[in-house]
Amino acid sequence: MPFPYSDLREYILDLEAAGELIRIKTEVSSELEITEIADRISKNLGAENKAILFEKVEGYGIPVLINSMGSHQRMQMALGVDKDERGYDAIGDRIRSLIKPELPISFKDKIDKLLELGELRNIIPKRVSQAKCQEVVISREESHLIKEDGKLLLDKLPILKCWPEDGGAFITLTSVFTKDPDKLGAGRNVGMYRLQKFDDITTGMHWHKHHDGASNYAKTLKHGKRMEIAIAIGNDPVIPYCATAPLPPGIDEMLLAGFIRNQGVELVKCKTIDIEVPASSEIVLEGYIDLEEELVTEGPFGDHTGFYSLADLYPKFHLTALTHRKDPIYATTIVGIPPQEDCYLGKATERIFLPLLQLVCPEILDMNLPWEGVFHNCALIKIKKKYAGHAFKIMNTIWGTGQLAWTKYIIVFDDDVDIQNYSEVALHAFGNTDPERDFLFSRGPLDILDHASQICGFGSKVGIDATKKWSGEGFQREWPKLITMSEEIKNLVSEKWNRYFS
Repeated sequence: MPFPYSDLREYILDLEAAGELIRIKTEVSSELEITEIADRISKNLGAENKAILFEKVEGYGIPVLINSMGSHQRMQMALGVDKDERGYDAIGDRIRSLIKPELPISFKDKIDKLLELGELRNIIPKRVSQAKCQEVVISREESHLIKEDGKLLLDKLPILKCWPEDGGAFITLTSVFTKDPDKLGAGRNVGMYRLQKFDDITTGMHWHKHHDGASNYAKTLKHGKRMEIAIAIGNDPVIPYCATAPLPPGIDEMLLAGFIRNQGVELVKCKTIDIEVPASSEIVLEGYIDLEEELVTEGPFGDHTGFYSLADLYPKFHLTALTHRKDPIYATTIVGIPPQEDCYLGKATERIFLPLLQLVCPEILDMNLPWEGVFHNCALIKIKKKYAGHAFKIMNTIWGTGQLAWTKYIIVFDDDVDIQNYSEVALHAFGNTDPERDFLFSRGPLDILDHASQICGFGSKVGIDATKKWSGEGFQREWPKLITMSEEIKNLVSEKWNRYFS
């Protein structure tokens, strides 16, 4: 495997060599048809779940790649870890090696110190003057001179309309580059935000108020009339993954990408704005938000919760240039009822960022964010219980930690429970709890996509203590033992089973 991949095309070749890619040569529509095909394939959890390259898209000359990270194997190929269901732990182990044995004041402090000492110099982004993503440059002013087939800028791209009640076509698998105006010469942020196409030169910019892109937008409102933004599409797969990662404030996503790749990302300055983007991108959208312009209605959109998120007001993005490689590939994704491709990105994050959570809560042994909980609705936590009320302490710590603050349900288990096994989880969650005693209700911020709360972004949460209860917690009865067979009998039967029944 040629990891780190130099670009998306190298990753595609590796997928094909591994039998993880299918090419569809039949012409398909970008409106709903591609979604239906990709949805059927992504919900097949067996060998038929593949990345898909649609070579002929009705009305367009650009192929579409989808579901490229939509399995554990492909996600692990993307991040360069062993092809094992929990191979992501290798990156988490490298993070552990950074933060031990000396615990820094913060993860950012540790990274800054290592960069200062030159120990991580190979992961720092590298600036280049020429780039494949700028083989073709079409500025908004000159686009009418090279009009092809009636298509100018965004009209050239096979942007998908994913679900029947979507407000339009949406660009989804993005790496959106913004700057923090309070940090001159620094403060780069990369996030994955959807863009609803309005016309050939404008889109919505859908970021939630707790996202760093929205924070940079709010800060820029105080500084000027324009906020420059670049959107990179079709990258080495580490880059879109890092755009989704819940990094601590102030850490550059391109630094994380370099850390995962063990090699810094090459960046090039955009042609019409002062922002750098990955040089190997297939397509780059350059532009700005007019800060004096009124917000526009964006949505609805079939979201990763399995429901349509409602239409709401967001900034409008204006295109100043479209740059791309010769014969570009349009990379995209769909979200909807799990499992979808985003489930595998989320599972990678669960494993990679567990060590950072353990910095705050070292007694946490494992974490499971179920697909069906769409990563912000439910967290299963395993601890080594040390004192009465320990589970409640864990719940309150999690609700005060980064993006885990949005978690609506937290269920805490003892260290002898395999929280990756849902049958075992259900047995202990349903059997070990008395609702009046073991449920802790709280109120606070929720994910903006939570449609059940009475107020958008604010409501109630519950923690459930599914650990064995101690006398110090008021439990005066004898706690029963879990039924298990002796190891002696297990081994004896295994020998006979292999001999007579296999």
